[in-house]
Amino acid sequence: MVLVLVPFFIYLMGVSKGQLQVGFYSNICPDAESTVTSVVREAAASNPNIAPVLLRLHFHDCFVQGCDGSILIENGPDSERHAFGHQGVGGFDVIEKAKAQLEALCPGVVSCADIVALAARDAVVLTHGPSYEVQTGRRDGVVSNVSMADNMPDIGDSIQQLKSKFFGKGLSEKDLVVLSAAHTIGTTACFFMTQRLYNFPGGGSDPAINPEFLPELKANCPQNGDVNVRLPIDRGSGQTFDNQILQNIRGGFAVLQSDARLYDDEATRSVVDWYFGLLSPLFGSSFEQDFVSSIVKMGSIGVKTGSQGTIRHVCGAFS
Repeated sequence: MVLVLVPFFIYLMGVSKGQLQVGFYSNICPDAESTVTSVVREAAASNPNIAPVLLRLHFHDCFVQGCDGSILIENGPDSERHAFGHQGVGGFDVIEKAKAQLEALCPGVVSCADIVALAARDAVVLTHGPSYEVQTGRRDGVVSNVSMADNMPDIGDSIQQLKSKFFGKGLSEKDLVVLSAAHTIGTTACFFMTQRLYNFPGGGSDPAINPEFLPELKANCPQNGDVNVRLPIDRGSGQTFDNQILQNIRGGFAVLQSDARLYDDEATRSVVDWYFGLLSPLFGSSFEQDFVSSIVKMGSIGVKTGSQGTIRHVCGAFS
């Protein structure tokens, strides 16, 4: 009897603390993290583009009501996932599959919000990025509404707007740079390039685009072409998690307008340049290390823990 009660007692201790912690599920659902990893690896085997999709899903979840899985809910056209700012966000099926397996193992224990955070870490690892420990113990939100995503960072935002939105979430200029650099993996659609290439304010193309790069972008995304055509966001290194995208930003080879804007501001420009300076290695600072710090920090935005929120049985529905 004592042996049965010990894991539950430890679970109650974790709940009462109301804080995220590494290894939250180690006693109450020991295979939680490995189950998520297995599902993500299986998904990546059939869809090589799933890694950036899952990383983006974590970002979009955290930037609305906090990292509470609210973006996963599908309860009609007014649910958060249908917000304009969430265009192209996916990976819901992967999260749902992991949840189903975890419900079979440990019913009502592992939150959908934690699955999203763990899947993002696994996505980074699959693309040769750094492995890191994910603090868990999030609970799922009970509200999902399209209007709550009105203030998502947007590719057309100025650097001042981007900074303001990140500051509003307790994130710094450095966090803005390294989290934006998560675009080192993944693709974007020509739909998101049209204004930058052909209707930039003031006329013509964004002057921040390197003249050598502009013909290449226009060839991939002609003015009257298919807006659904996709191209790598990180030119030359779109499938590997590295700092090449920061080098591209420095040279005018940023694909997305919001990434290019990081070089418009003295504070964010200095962060970008830091990773290529002589002092960076001397101070033990690397892009990979700083990314880990920032994504862990982002993963704690507005979390619900302890007696807050709920644990859904299905990630796409309040249950």
